[in-house]
Amino acid sequence: MTCLHLAVVIDRPDTHEAAPYLESALLAEHGALDFVTLHDSFARPGPDALAVAARIAPRTARIGLVPTVTTTHTEPFHVQAAVATLDWVSHGRAGWALDVSATEAEARLFGRRRAAPREELWREAGDVAEAAVRLWDSWEDDAEIRDVATGRFIDRDKLHYADFVGRTFSVRGPSIVPRPPQGHPVRVVDATAPQARETAARHADVALVRAASAERADAARAELRGLAARFGRDPHTLLVFAALDVDLGGGEHAAEPGHGGGPLPTAEGPAYRGGPVDLAELIADWHRAGAVDGFHLTPAEPRRDLERFVNGTVALLQHRGLFRTFYPGSTLREHLGLARPANRYAALTGESA
Repeated sequence: MTCLHLAVVIDRPDTHEAAPYLESALLAEHGALDFVTLHDSFARPGPDALAVAARIAPRTARIGLVPTVTTTHTEPFHVQAAVATLDWVSHGRAGWALDVSATEAEARLFGRRRAAPREELWREAGDVAEAAVRLWDSWEDDAEIRDVATGRFIDRDKLHYADFVGRTFSVRGPSIVPRPPQGHPVRVVDATAPQARETAARHADVALVRAASAERADAARAELRGLAARFGRDPHTLLVFAALDVDLGGGEHAAEPGHGGGPLPTAEGPAYRGGPVDLAELIADWHRAGAVDGFHLTPAEPRRDLERFVNGTVALLQHRGLFRTFYPGSTLREHLGLARPANRYAALTGESA
């Protein structure tokens, strides 16, 4: 059986202080969860998710930090530099949840172009993801010399032009930030919508799918991994998590009718309502069936449900030997069992030498 992975949303609607976000991240870290996500959107007010993650990073030690950064109306060069910086600040625990901004209201905030169909925006998101990888690789790992005696800071032969040309933008590079500690920070894509699936299959390290049964989750994973293989990827390098809304207000009581065997479909997506013990059973059953690689959970009430999840559900899974009790590594890629990618330009340099 493959390792079970767990992640949670730590959004705090209408909260602008750092303390509640840090409290949630530390609680998730106490449970040895893989990562936390912070949603962000131009469609609603609130703190910048990437800035919040940067604030949390120095106060945490192992938990992965994955803010949403839209690829629409933003500059790809600046986005990749900001995500790379978060990876440096967190010592290799950064991820990036890619999303698009599809509404006319969001477009008017910038005034540079009109809203576009989601299919086009997700194709653009794929271009941004590809450009980011090339820019992260534009510095070889040993490009920094820092030789005080000679005054040389960088070996310019180990900096490379990305020279990426996409459908809506082009980027030459190199980046202004050295190659991140993870090589490539982990990329996360919600692949529930059909428009996002190709981008997830091509570029995501973790794909999220909203499915109300283990069978549907398994089918979604098979589809995504099949696409990844068609695009030349090793399909097993794409992890697929089931994304569920969870309401643990039921305490230790049994799940509501229909929830005990699985979450119920709602307008917002699959939702589970019950106690932490039944949620542990659901997670264990789906994982034993090989339907998913992990779970990404959105608590209905942030503080209450996260506490019950970590101290109840996670503790029970740990007691049964289904989930780890400590972090075996220090980076998010190590948590997820993903290798650190080789630098494409260093490999080419080695071949030409």
